[in-house]
This record gives sequence, C-alpha cells and structure tokens, in this order.
Amino acid sequence: MADIFHQWGEDLVLGPTGDLAIVSGAIWGQQRVLRRLMTNPQDYLWHTDYGAGLAQFIGQPAKSLQIRAAARSQIFKESAVARSPEPTINVLVSPSGPAGAVYVQLQYVNSEVNQTQVLTFNVNA
Repeated sequence: MADIFHQWGEDLVLGPTGDLAIVSGAIWGQQRVLRRLMTNPQDYLWHTDYGAGLAQFIGQPAKSLQIRAAARSQIFKESAVARSPEPTINVLVSPSGPAGAVYVQLQYVNSEVNQTQVLTFNVNA
C-alpha cells in the first residue's frame, strides 16, 4: 500500500518528479505507528479514539509504565504491526540528556513485509 511520505514533526517531501513523495512497505508502517503513538486522543476529529497521546507526557514527571501502557493500548490498531511475535516496548528516561528526556524503543514485526522493525524516538521531539 502506498501513502504520502510524511515523517512525524517534519514537512512533506517532494518526489523525484516534483509531486509529493510517496511511501510504502516498512517505512510506511513506521510512519503510521509513530503518528498513532504521538497523536493525542480526541485530536483526530473523525476518529476520536485514534492516538496514544505520548506527547501529553511532555513537561510531566516521566512515568515509564504509563507511557508503555499508552503505546501498548494503540499499537495493535495498526495493520502493519503483527500480533505475533508480540511487540516489545522499552521506555528510557535519560538522566544524562535534557531534563526529563524520554525515549521509546519499539520492536515489532511488520506484517506487510514480514520483517522485524525497530523504531526509536524521543517523545519530547
């Protein structure tokens, strides 16, 4: 399946012919997973239950278990994420980085391409 290439927090990208770039395969799945995890519930007007809202943890004392639970509550709603083997979600609160920096590492099998994907991102970014 193809979609418009859009990395969370970035601008749209032009393709080689000057139109909007498209994405498919493993990168498409990663973009969808990241978008779902970072979107706040109620922000998507047509699907108010869409999104884990990890961005809502910015500026609060980091709660690793709550962040992990929020991610887990949404991860299986993406078709790109296989149910088996079960995804692993690790949350790291960085004591040496910026105050309260929270990193999430997600490992899952992409059901479209049957490959293990590792997605690591900063919740604060």
